[in-house]
Amino acid sequence: HVQLVESGGGSVQAGGSLRLSCAVAGFTFSGNCTGWFRQVPEEEREAVAAISTTTGTTYYADSVKGRFTISRDNAKNMVNLQMSRLKPEDTAMYYCALRFGYCGKLRSKADFPYWGQGTQVTVS
Repeated sequence: HVQLVESGGGSVQAGGSLRLSCAVAGFTFSGNCTGWFRQVPEEEREAVAAISTTTGTTYYADSVKGRFTISRDNAKNMVNLQMSRLKPEDTAMYYCALRFGYCGKLRSKADFPYWGQGTQVTVS
C-alpha cells in the first residue's frame, strides 16, 4: 500500500531555511501528483505546493511563491520542499500528500487520498 513519510521539520529563526522531504513507497512513483500542505490548530489544512512527478510541473500558493521550491527525485522516490526566507506565519504542521495522475493545478486536500503523518515547522 502507499506510504508517505515526511522528514526535515524543526525550529528556525525568521529569515532562515528548512528543507522538508517526503519519501514515497508502495507503488510506481512516476505519474502522480505530490503536494505539501500545512495546518495550524483550528484552521483548515491548506495547500502550499504541488508537483506532477512525471512532468515536473509545479504549483504554489501565493503566500509562498518565490520563497518555497518543490522538487522531485524520481530515482529516490522523494519529493522535497525547500523553504527559504521563512516567516513566523509559516509555522505549522506540514504534510505530504499524493494522488494518482497529474496535478493540473494547486489542488485542495479533498483531492488527495494518501497522506503522511506530518512534520512540525516552527519559525520564531
